[in-house]
Amino acid sequence: MKKPTVIVTMPAYNAAKTLERTYGDLPKDIVDHVILVDDVSQDNTVEIARRLGLKVIAHRHNRGYGGNQKTCYLEALKDGADIVVMLHPDYQYDSRLVPELIAPIQEGWADLVLGSRILGGQALAGGMPLYKYISNRFLTFCENVAFRQSLSEYHTGFRAYSRRLLETIPFLLNSDKFVFDSEVIAQSFAFGFRIAEIPVPTRYFADASSVNWRSSIVYGLGTLGVVARYVLNRWGMFPGVQFRQSLDEALQHYAGGTLDRFESEGRVSSPPAQH
Repeated sequence: MKKPTVIVTMPAYNAAKTLERTYGDLPKDIVDHVILVDDVSQDNTVEIARRLGLKVIAHRHNRGYGGNQKTCYLEALKDGADIVVMLHPDYQYDSRLVPELIAPIQEGWADLVLGSRILGGQALAGGMPLYKYISNRFLTFCENVAFRQSLSEYHTGFRAYSRRLLETIPFLLNSDKFVFDSEVIAQSFAFGFRIAEIPVPTRYFADASSVNWRSSIVYGLGTLGVVARYVLNRWGMFPGVQFRQSLDEALQHYAGGTLDRFESEGRVSSPPAQH
């Protein structure tokens, strides 16, 4: 069986203190390529990424966490990825677990794999704040009811996607904010894709990125909104193109029909990687 092309994407914002450790732990025999998309960091994230030899995409304007991921996935698809891993470069997730994360996709029984901090039962011991743990549990319960699933967590920054999934779901129609992640999962279920999960350890420390209390509330309300739209769409009460259009159809709407148009609008600059 031909080895799949595995591309790791890192949506980055002020990740200078943790990027090198995150990249250093990646299994280089498994990962073919690493793309870092910088969302106008105020530190030297870009310089460190280039020194490490990563492909660097530098946004000219801050586009938000969801907007960053849109660039990540479009670039990975352009570069021929069979499997795309999304990994936060803040060292909160153990990048040595990439082989375990992509295995269900390689074996053909999943299209999206989530690295769950809850599954191993060590989230609080790893430093997850209590309020985040409680909100995580509440949102996950609501999502499991809506999606008719029994997953342990939906809110992780360590994920793997099959090329087939990313070429199908219209992720370009999603929010540029943090709720992008919830929308991708809802779209995956709407299009009939299979989702699996593996346990990952939790790391919370001073230099790891963290969503503040206010942003957490906004994210939580946004996720509940996604759940509501998904259910109403399933019942035929909400004309949710977000859950029905393919990526090709969304690209026609979003970028005038071509990826080149998307890039030429001045949203992204792509300096050459330093090897």
